[in-house]
Amino acid sequence: MGQRDLGCPEILPLPHNLSAIISILKLMPPEIVALIDNPVLLAIVLTFGALLGAGAERLGENFNKRDRRAYWERRQQWRGRGNKGSTSGWQKSSAVPLKAMANRPTQDAAEQLRLVMEAQFNSCPLLNKSERRLLTYIDKALADLAPGWRAMAQVSLGEILASDDRDAFGAVNSKRVDFLIIDTECRPLHAVEFQGSGHHQGTAAARDAVKKEALRRAGIGYVEVVSGDTPADVRAMVQKLVARATFAHALLPVELRTLTPEQPATAHEPCPPAGSLS
Repeated sequence: MGQRDLGCPEILPLPHNLSAIISILKLMPPEIVALIDNPVLLAIVLTFGALLGAGAERLGENFNKRDRRAYWERRQQWRGRGNKGSTSGWQKSSAVPLKAMANRPTQDAAEQLRLVMEAQFNSCPLLNKSERRLLTYIDKALADLAPGWRAMAQVSLGEILASDDRDAFGAVNSKRVDFLIIDTECRPLHAVEFQGSGHHQGTAAARDAVKKEALRRAGIGYVEVVSGDTPADVRAMVQKLVARATFAHALLPVELRTLTPEQPATAHEPCPPAGSLS
């Protein structure tokens, strides 16, 4: 049995696909070949790539978490957001009021500020031409017939109504009335809705029915003024409201009458010039 010469290294057979590997290396950019030849630099590049990938994945998780939080907060707008207590007469309720519940923001204050700083804003009139004219007529009639009463425009129902039923309150919280007549203590007396020419399009009638029923249950009056009503019509409407309040005041026990606003004046002044709200 022949002895093996240990002084000569054994020549191992080359892999059968060596030519394919050499061809691939020739096609690679010189930068990649240089990385392969330098294991330390290759390890640094691979480590940096792994860290970059982990950071991108973490960032994606944060975005998903923010989306989930925004979705949860939108759902909480209609469920589980505390109570705005109901009131009995004008007594203070122990329930916590909910303000602007339907418009609760989904971003934090810093994100809101960023969005506002990047946006362009323009001022808009609170009332259109017909509504401004109606407010003038109402103010004039109140000054003549009920000096202690005032008219406010575009009042949110969430500021003048309260309910322990969260879902019911959420149904009316963001709704508004065109005008609200209040007394000297800023207590709501009557809502005035202006029905323009296109007011009853779509679901407007159903929305008005919701507001009207909520106001009725709270003991707040609801009247409508239609396009085409004259200043005399508006004055007559206000006069009816004043007469109704005067009658209700007369029915109160004597000891309670001093707790109500002063009785409206009854002096009549000439009506404003003829015209209409159209």
